[in-house]
This record gives sequence, C-alpha cells and structure tokens, in this order.
Amino acid sequence: MTPNLATAVETEAPAGPDATSASVPDDSGATPMMAQYLSIKREHADCILFYRMGDFYELFFDDAVKAAEALDIALTKRGKHAGEDIPMCGVPVHSHEAYLAKLIRKGFKVAVCEQMEDPAEAKKRGGKALVRREAVRIVTPGTITEDSLLDSRRHNYLAAVADAGGGLGLAWLDVSTGAFTCQPVEERNLTHALARLAPGELLAPDRLLQKESLFEVFTEYRDRLSPLPSARFDSTNAGKRLQALYGVQALDAFGGFSRAEVAAAGTLVDYVELTQKGKLPRIGALRRMGEGAAMEIDAATRRNLELAETLTGERKGSLLQVIDRTVTGAGARLLAAHLSAPLTEPAEIDARLDAVQFFVEAPTVREDVRERLKRCPDVERALSRLSLGRGGPRDLANVRDALDQVPGLRVAITESGLAAVPKALSAVCERLGRHDVLVERLARALDTDLPMLARDGGFIAPGYHPQLDELRTLRDESKRLIAGLQATYIEQTGIASLKVKHNNVLGYFLEVPAKQGDKLLADKEGPFLHRQTMANAVRFSTVELSELEDKIRGAADKALALELELFADLVKEVLARGQEIADAAAALAELDVTAGLAELAVDRRYVRPVVEQGTAFDIRGGRHPVVEAALERAGDGPFVANDCDLSPEQRLWLITGPNMAGKSTFLRQNALIAILAQMGAFVPAESARIGVVDRLFSRVGAADDLARGRSTFMVEMVETAAILNQATERSLVILDEIGRGTATFDGLSIAWATVENLHEANRCRALFATHYHELTALTARLKRLSCHSMRVKEWQGEVVFLHEVAAGAADRSYGIHVARLAGLPPAVIARAEEVLETLESGEQSSAITRLADDLPLFAAMAARPEPKKQAAAEPPPPSPVEEALKDMDPDSLTPREALEQLYRLKGML
Repeated sequence: MTPNLATAVETEAPAGPDATSASVPDDSGATPMMAQYLSIKREHADCILFYRMGDFYELFFDDAVKAAEALDIALTKRGKHAGEDIPMCGVPVHSHEAYLAKLIRKGFKVAVCEQMEDPAEAKKRGGKALVRREAVRIVTPGTITEDSLLDSRRHNYLAAVADAGGGLGLAWLDVSTGAFTCQPVEERNLTHALARLAPGELLAPDRLLQKESLFEVFTEYRDRLSPLPSARFDSTNAGKRLQALYGVQALDAFGGFSRAEVAAAGTLVDYVELTQKGKLPRIGALRRMGEGAAMEIDAATRRNLELAETLTGERKGSLLQVIDRTVTGAGARLLAAHLSAPLTEPAEIDARLDAVQFFVEAPTVREDVRERLKRCPDVERALSRLSLGRGGPRDLANVRDALDQVPGLRVAITESGLAAVPKALSAVCERLGRHDVLVERLARALDTDLPMLARDGGFIAPGYHPQLDELRTLRDESKRLIAGLQATYIEQTGIASLKVKHNNVLGYFLEVPAKQGDKLLADKEGPFLHRQTMANAVRFSTVELSELEDKIRGAADKALALELELFADLVKEVLARGQEIADAAAALAELDVTAGLAELAVDRRYVRPVVEQGTAFDIRGGRHPVVEAALERAGDGPFVANDCDLSPEQRLWLITGPNMAGKSTFLRQNALIAILAQMGAFVPAESARIGVVDRLFSRVGAADDLARGRSTFMVEMVETAAILNQATERSLVILDEIGRGTATFDGLSIAWATVENLHEANRCRALFATHYHELTALTARLKRLSCHSMRVKEWQGEVVFLHEVAAGAADRSYGIHVARLAGLPPAVIARAEEVLETLESGEQSSAITRLADDLPLFAAMAARPEPKKQAAAEPPPPSPVEEALKDMDPDSLTPREALEQLYRLKGML
C-alpha cells in the first residue's frame, strides 16, 4: 500500500491555510461578540486565532486549550456556549511576539485578528454595536518578517515543490528579504536541494505527498510541511501571477523556466498574498539556478561534515561558525548561502577569489571597509517590513544609515591607489548605487531618538515640517500661549483680574468681574464678543482666542496624524527606490562576505586555491579548519598538516591505522577544503589544486534512526547505497569504516565490494578509511588504488599517535591501546591482550576453540581458596551449586552452553 503522507500530516500536524479539517463550534445562540469570533475563526479553522480585545489578544475554545499548554499560561473561562463553559486564555498585545514565536516554533499557524476601528466609533452606531474586527495576517513559519522572530544571521526560506510537464520544479523565497529563486530538480536530487535550503516551511501539492518515491523526502520535512490542493499549483495560473507581480506580459526577460518551476514560484506568490491578506512584500526578480550550478551535497553529508551546525544542532563548532567573520546580518546570511551551495563553474569561483585576494593584499582598505560595514543595519529586512506595512521609523533609519556608508565604501575601494580593482569587485561597487538625495531627506526628516512603531509618534525631526512644528508647539506649550494671550488682554483692557478660562460648553473664554464687564460691553469696536453674563462675572470671547482654541483642540491627534502622513510619504519614496536599495543591500552583503573571508585568510594563514576543470585533487599541507581552531583555543599545540593527492593515477586512497590517529579528521578536512575552495574562499593548506567537484558524499559515522526503524548498520548501508548509485567521475567521496556494524566477514565482504565498485564503476576521487587490513591486497589488481596509513610510534610500551599520513599500510589497529586510554578495567585489558595473542598465533577456528576451553572465569573459581574446616564439626552437606559443578563436564561445553551454565549457577546462589 502506498504511504499517504498528506493524510498523516493533516491529522498529526498543523495544516496549511486551505485545510478545513479543524472543527469550529456552531454560533447559534452565541452572544454577538462570540458570534463575531466564531465567524472569523471559521475562515481560519486551521490556525490559532489571536482575537484582539483592547490590550489583549484573547483565545477561545480549542485554541485556548492548545495555546495554554504550548505557552504554559493560565487557562480560564469566559461565559458559556451551548451550555458549557468557554475555555479562554490571553496574551498582552505589547508582548505578543514572544508568545507568537513559541507557537510558530511548535508548528502552529496563527491568524492575527485586529480591531479595525476605535471603540468610540463603534459606539456612534449604537450602544451595543461591536467593534469591527478582521484577520489581517496569517503567521506561518515561512512568512515571518519580525526581527524578534527571526535569526538575523540565517535565511528563513518559504519553499515550494511542484510537478508539471513531466518534471519537478523547486522555488524558494525569503519573505523577510525578497530573495526569490527557482530551479529544475530531478526526483533523486530533491532531497539534496532541500537540504541545501533547510526551508522554514515547505509547500507541496497533495498528489506529490501520495507518491511513494517521494515519501521519504517529505517525511524529512514533516514538521515544516504545508500540504495544499494540487489545483493551487496550476502552472498557467501561476504564470499569470508572476506576470502580474512583475507587470510584464511574459517571463522571458527573467529566464527560461520550465512549467514546474513556474508552478512552484507562482504558488509561493499566491501563498504569501493569502497569508498577508492581499499584501505582498517587495519580491526581487525571479532568478534561476541551473541544474548542476552548485555542488550537490546530500543531507547526510551536510550533517556528517557539520557544515552549518554540529551533530547536536548547535552553530558553535560548525564550519560556518569558524569561518564567519562577517559584521552584518545580511553578510552572514549570504555567507551561509555560499557555504551551502559551492559553485561548479571555475570562472565564477575565480571571480570570487579575485575579490578576496584584493582585500587580503590591501589590509588598510579591508579594515576601512569592515569598519564602515559595522555601521550598516539590515536594509534587506527593513525594506521588506516597510513594503508589508509593518515597518516603523527605525526601519527608515536603517535604510538611511546603511546607504549613508555607500559613498565612503566606494571611495575606499575604487580610489585605494592599489592595483586594479578586480572586475567582480568593481561590479559590486557599481551596484552600490548613489542615494545622496534619499539619505539627505531621511536625515532631515528623522529625529535622533526613534520609537519602534510609527503610531507612537515623535519621530519626525523638528524643523522638517513647519505645520507639524506648530502643532507640537500648540500641544506642548498651550498653557504658555494662553498665559501670553491673557497678559496681552490685561494690558490692552487694564483689567488686572481678567482671566482666560475653559469649560466643555464654551471652550476657551475671557472672564472678568461683573463690575468690569460693563466696560467691555460698552466697547463696541473692541475685539471682545459677549458670550455669557452671570451674577458675579461676565464672559467674553475673541476671534484670536477662538482661532487659538481651534488650533489647540486636538493638537496632539493632529500632530500624530500629520506624522503618520509624513511617515507614509517617506515610506512611499523608499519603496519607489526599492530596487536600487535592494541592489545596494545585496552589494553591501557581498562586500561583507568578501572582506570577512579575506580577514579569515590572513588570520588563519589560508591560501588561495586553484580550481579548474578536470579531476585533479592535490592538497599540500592541508588542515581541518574546525579542529585547528579548537586546538588553538585550547592551547593544545599546532595542528598536524597532511598532503592528499588524488590524481588520476591514485584517485582512490585506502587509509588504515588505529583509532584516534586522525583518519576521520583527515577525511573530513579534505572534503571541507573542497567546499571552501568552490564557495570562493581561501583554504587551510600550503597549496591546493582542485578539479571541480560536482557531488560530495560523506559517510563518516552513523546512528540509529529509530523513527524509521533503522539500525545503525541499516543507516550506513542506505548512505553507502546513495554514494554508489550517484557518484560520478567528478565526485569526491569520503568513506569511514564501511561494514563495521555487522559480522566481521560480512563487513569485510561489503567493504571489499564497495572499494571495487568505487574503483571500477564510479571511478571517482575517494578516501576510504578502514580497519580491514585485508583490503590492502586489492592494490595488486586495482591500479588506481593507493594504500596510506596513519603513523604511530611505540615507545616504552606506549603508543604515540603522530597524526601523520604516510604511504603504505598499517599492520595493527592498536584497538586495545585505545581501550586502555578509555578506562577499561586492567583485568579486561589483560584478557583482551591474551585473546589477541592467541588469535594471531594460529588458525582462527582452532584458536577460538582453545579460548573457549580455557575460560578464565572458571579458572578463577577453581583457584578460589577453600574455607577453613572446623575441627569438631561434621562437614556440611554439599550445596546445590557444588552439586551442579560436580555434574558438569567443562570439556564438553560449547561457549554458549558454558555461559548458560554460569548464569544458572549465579541464579542458584
């Protein structure tokens, strides 16, 4: 029966926006407020609904139960529905993002429902009128834009896979930056492509989820999978969405896309528009990654080599953490992207290396550029938030501050007075653009101390807008203005007791004692207009006072409204220049990556590799970047460098030697050097010449995969099968201890056949580490196989690991020595040495028989001293254990029977 992942995902994980499986209570008999809630909830049945009520987002019914458990907050109740209490919980609006982050991390999707009008406006419609509310956004793992919910140094991709025209297409979009890419992909390569992206959310049509050949692929992303109806992936409609997005009649100007690529890309746009309730972020031009443009690295290899994170899921200790010298979030994201997708075109690699070399050879320029980049905020994400209407004054300031560094960066590079700037770096400087006008306007417009949200006001600088300054003056200095006007009228009338007062009926007015009122009433040409006569006082108004009152009334509201208008105008100008700003942001990220790699090369003594077509692989004095850094931090001495020459004459190395001598480190370091070289970085070596690696495979350790019912050995065989089925002549393969998880002869047989297949069928460059010394016999008939071993030195009964690779084969594995270092009891070590000597001294089957006949446990029991006899007492009767021993014939027992007898004796005791 074909597995149905779509059904499994629907029943066990939060579903996508189109799912309707969640149950929503009927609204019959509900209060008006609860009826409104249920109506909105019914439209978002698959989401947790954040229902805005004043200063809180309230959650009801099943949403409240699930959220209270996930967020560890109190579950209460509010009213009744259908005769039962309504479960309720809530989170404060001002701190809701922290709760939102927890829910998203746990796989939920959240619909945010806001109050769309002021409660005062609702009251005008009647005493019981409800505040109008709407769901303004659906928050999913792949559509997050808030800084507080994102890792500034990692992309958060929303990806989609589609099938059309007999092929598969993959597209991915970072909603927080607008980066938009697609590629054609074969079924067998889909898992590699997804491993490269590590998407935060993956969209897939339900028909693909039912395809048996892709079941394992989608299972890997089960917790990030959002199934959608297949109809949403229609390539024709998807093409129209893309054309509408870019305002074109055809997509030819962007490249030649397959139907599957268009279907995947168009579905992403549709999904984003759906979750953002009709709003779209600024989405960059759709780029196409060609088949084979990047080195293929499968998920197991990425995990084994710990490229972006360690086996424990931490960034610290990974290759990315060691090489990351970037100083901006955008630069860090681009570095991670380069590391995840090393190039396969030597010309493109050389262009990146030229730029790195420029900064290596120009330390002053490099330092200047890095200092300026440190003052560049994250423009990409600021631009995306502004385009979605979620940006604030600080996002505008981020744009201003980053673009303000552009002129200085350009001058620092292009006018350095050094040798000619590489073409790639000149192109980056050109993409920086010129933004003087925008920077000058933003500098004038924005104040120094900015609020997070525009609605808080107070972000427009004094002097930028006269009318706003006047409103603020009225708002902040109304008492002073009234007092000034009162003093003017006192001086004008000579009435010292004249006061300017205010009430809700008359507003602002002049009040004088009754005896003084006649004087003002008699002045027919004066500015004073009679308003009210009382027993003790007479009240007047003036045109000037009325005008001042009009200005004062609602000055704060008017000031805020005007600020919001000015903010919208500034945002409009920024978005109008969105492409130029996005280009500049991308250029800033490239400068950060390039200068950071140069800093790394100088600091860690890395060299420029030569990357070419062909199958060369000649590393001189290669080092493991992560291990070397760890040794230096710990002060444990220098890393021992080693050569590796996988030239066509010896493209397959068989590496023997003891554990802890450095075989696995040697294997990994060469794979990492290839990745660094092809991503355009200098490498930890004295020299490196590498023919482009199209695919990198690594099998250097495995663990049980209990979720799929796979043993360690099964995992090892699955990974090995992938290598033997996919490796080409241009691939690089590193294999460690193939066959160790099963019986000795089974393991040796598998390892033997694997070496032969790599040599004869795959014909790839490979490093094969093993403890099966019998494999060295293959050198007699496999011409491209070369034996190497890890050098050790025996000194005064101890073994010293030299961590050096030398030609030739090892004659011993020194496993017992490693066991001693690990702390096995001395008795076990001594017995192991005795067994080893016996096994090595003769034919294996007879040696095993002799060992079984001479079990030391029985010898120990026989040598145990008998208890002293009491002189006057009769000997005690034999115990059951003694009786059993008397009837036992050790010579006739097999090892298994002897062990069973031993357990029986222990039980009798």
